[in-house]
Amino acid sequence: MRTLKLHFPDDALPTLDTFVKQTKEARVFRRAQAVRDVVKGQRLQTVSDTLSFTYSALRRGVHRFATEGTRGLVDRPRSGRPPTITCALEQHLNRLVDQDPLEQGSLSSQWSCRELATVLAQQTGVQLGRESVRGVLKKRT
Repeated sequence: MRTLKLHFPDDALPTLDTFVKQTKEARVFRRAQAVRDVVKGQRLQTVSDTLSFTYSALRRGVHRFATEGTRGLVDRPRSGRPPTITCALEQHLNRLVDQDPLEQGSLSSQWSCRELATVLAQQTGVQLGRESVRGVLKKRT
């Protein structure tokens, strides 16, 4: 293993402490904690073993922090198909769930995923499957 020869600014530790307290994403939080431990002087191998990171992922995170600051700790955009459900559509669905299904013309007093998908398609023109609706509702709880 090659030694990592990076120099961190004097305010790196307070910056990381503040970043760890403010971040809400679990993956970014763990990455920032690990980088903070390395900046404190712990060895990469020790930190990677303790926090269950691969050595290469931790080394990459430390290098990104050294060159980009806290912006380097945040997840990068991933390739692949963009999500079908936008934030606005998700909010519309959440508002719809809070309404009474009988007011929307349903025969039942409780929403089903299929009925929600149908009403959402009528109101927005976006066709979603019941599993996509279920996924949004699962995130809601």
